[in-house]
Amino acid sequence: MSFTVWKQVWRPLFKSLQRQPMRSIQHGVKITEQCSNPASRGLVLGVYADEDDRLDIGVLTPTAAKYNESYTSGKLLELLRLAGPMPRRGEVRIFYNLEPTYSAVAVCGLGSMCLGYDDVEKLDISKEAIRTAASRGAMELQNLETSRIYVEDFGHAESAAEGAHMGLWVNQELRSVDQRKFVPQLQLYYEPEIPCDANGWRIGMAKAEAQNLARQLQETPSNHMTPTTFAQNVVQILCNSGVNVEVKVRGWAEDQQMTSFLTVAKGSCEPPIFLELSYYGTDTKLAPIVLIGQGNTFDSGGLCLKPLEALTDMRGDMSGAACVVAAVRAIAALKLPVNIRALIPLCENMIGCDAMKPGDVITVRNGKSVEVVKTSNEAPLVLIDALLYAEHFGPRYIVSTSTISKSVLESFGRVCCAVFTNSDDLWQRMQNASIHTGDRVWRLPLWDYFTQQLCSVEHVDVQNIGSGDGANSCKAAAFLREFLPCGQWIHIDALNVMKTKGSDFSYIRRGMTGRPTRTLIEFIAQSVVSRSDCGNSKSAKITQQSY
Repeated sequence: MSFTVWKQVWRPLFKSLQRQPMRSIQHGVKITEQCSNPASRGLVLGVYADEDDRLDIGVLTPTAAKYNESYTSGKLLELLRLAGPMPRRGEVRIFYNLEPTYSAVAVCGLGSMCLGYDDVEKLDISKEAIRTAASRGAMELQNLETSRIYVEDFGHAESAAEGAHMGLWVNQELRSVDQRKFVPQLQLYYEPEIPCDANGWRIGMAKAEAQNLARQLQETPSNHMTPTTFAQNVVQILCNSGVNVEVKVRGWAEDQQMTSFLTVAKGSCEPPIFLELSYYGTDTKLAPIVLIGQGNTFDSGGLCLKPLEALTDMRGDMSGAACVVAAVRAIAALKLPVNIRALIPLCENMIGCDAMKPGDVITVRNGKSVEVVKTSNEAPLVLIDALLYAEHFGPRYIVSTSTISKSVLESFGRVCCAVFTNSDDLWQRMQNASIHTGDRVWRLPLWDYFTQQLCSVEHVDVQNIGSGDGANSCKAAAFLREFLPCGQWIHIDALNVMKTKGSDFSYIRRGMTGRPTRTLIEFIAQSVVSRSDCGNSKSAKITQQSY
């Protein structure tokens, strides 16, 4: 073969081999584009099964049954039964690519169809099972980084929305963006042929969003959440919500003779702030409900310093304030026909050159003298000026929320809040609200016995720590009652439910809980809107005006 012929035959082939790597690179780019993660959609459905019978073949919820028949031709239920025993409450089975619309379908156990209100547990087991199922299914799909998650209503849309939305929330604002957990969009799934409570879903989302807001405020480190920055955050949060925010400073508090509140604050270089929130959902001439939230953005204990183990969580000592702010925003979002006045004293209890000392005596606005026996028991001292100030508004009733005493943790663990009240009617409504939300409460006594322990000394009217052993939460409530203006009052001590290890509720991750925000919202709602579903596993039925 001549050299000329060789060039004509082999030179083009050689050049094509040289160009091959370029084509490979381009081909690789095309493959990457084709395999990039498209927006994915997941679906959360439910199944009923007797947990005591592992051979129970299970019954899909009506919505799940419709999806199974119409879109998978029975394949979903067939695979579910082939996967082993039906999932128990809190268990999830995930199936992939059953049909083109949803890349993954999570089937969650709801337990028996006969679940309902348990009078011993003071809990609607069915609603709690729905929250658990919705949260577990949504969280499993979140782990798959599903872009959008659709959740069926499980027969009670409000509970489904609460469980799913709270389950997806993660405290990660201070993490690097590339290290944050993916948070998908959440929507209600429904079949047009099956009745669906879209309004209940909206209510549940509003309540869950409020509790998540309270969790975020609680979790924020105290150097990022001083009284001033808390007030700034509240202004931003409520600026377009229809709630009026008044930020009052030290000079105003001095004019109002809030000596107790200012005494607690004077050990810190951070100036105290008093927030006043106003929401008018009905005739402005009607008496408002007054909400009071303890707002200690950090509590060192003052000169009676707390141990290190306690100090690590004291960024959350403003839990009462966080719950009140979140509840007011939800009440405004739901447009409840009620007038609200929220009072939030914000300060730090620190060790400083001007800090209050054990043995100091304060004279408050109503003329009573108070001895500071223990500086670490500052929460009642912060609240009494707000209670006295509430008299200005002629309140319909007063609700105060705080984290006062660890004795409630020793008594109840993290299962329920302690409640004190001078009104049987308020207590019954609070209990009904807790049954509905699954966030339980328990009434403790407000007896004169505890008042006598606080007022038994001769040199002052009241001490912030009285004589006798134990019952510190009861003594704190009795202390507050000494400064209560006339009328009905209910107090919530939520120190024990402030945080969780993640095992108390499947829909609340480890960290701050935001409790009892949803119960507070429901309590207010039931004062203006009658519910007929307390202790009923069916969807909410509003007998007066829907909210």
